[in-house]
Amino acid sequence: MKIRILLVEDDTSLGFIISDQLKSDGYHVTLCTDGADGFKRFNEEQFHMCIFDVMMPKKDGFVLASDIRKMNTEIPILFLTAKSNDADKIQGFKSGGDDYLTKPFNVEELQLRVAALLRRVDINIGTKDQSVYNIGAYTFDTINFHLKHPEIEKGLTKKEAQILKILCKFMNQVVARDILLTGVWGQDDYFVGRSLDVFITKLRKYLKADENIQISNVHGVGFKLEVQA
Repeated sequence: MKIRILLVEDDTSLGFIISDQLKSDGYHVTLCTDGADGFKRFNEEQFHMCIFDVMMPKKDGFVLASDIRKMNTEIPILFLTAKSNDADKIQGFKSGGDDYLTKPFNVEELQLRVAALLRRVDINIGTKDQSVYNIGAYTFDTINFHLKHPEIEKGLTKKEAQILKILCKFMNQVVARDILLTGVWGQDDYFVGRSLDVFITKLRKYLKADENIQISNVHGVGFKLEVQA
């Protein structure tokens, strides 16, 4: 299996150039053109490294990195940006970035920085994201969208499974609404917000066979999947 890189760059031409170069170096590259779509793809697939432009529509690179750090504290993040002053670099590192490459840059420098960042982390290409979660008396298979209880079994829709997977990653912790919305729908607005509430209601119904489980609403913040020992 190849090392998988998430590249988010709103300049389509530059994105294709970088993507083609990285592919020629042997990496598998997923290219997105805005931060919201990048975050959605991050939650749908497994990646070993991220490369983000900073100035992007819908969700800029700093916000994107900050959101991803809530989901994964280890994955290397490289910023590509025309911003070169110290304040911007400091903001980039504070948001969770590991390195900073200022545009314009030459391809060789990009190759060296990518290789250097990947050497810093112990990457086992065969390692997969956790696929099965135990939720009280339930077993949740995230790959097959299957929820199993000793008394019932339920097949989930893709969005139901995506929402529940994010809640499981932060079991007994509050997950902000915008993380769920942008992680599943790629956007945060009134209509998808209403859809999220409907899906949460459905998930509560599916999990009601175990009274030790509840999905609580933390007013003004988000949701928490609570499982009592």
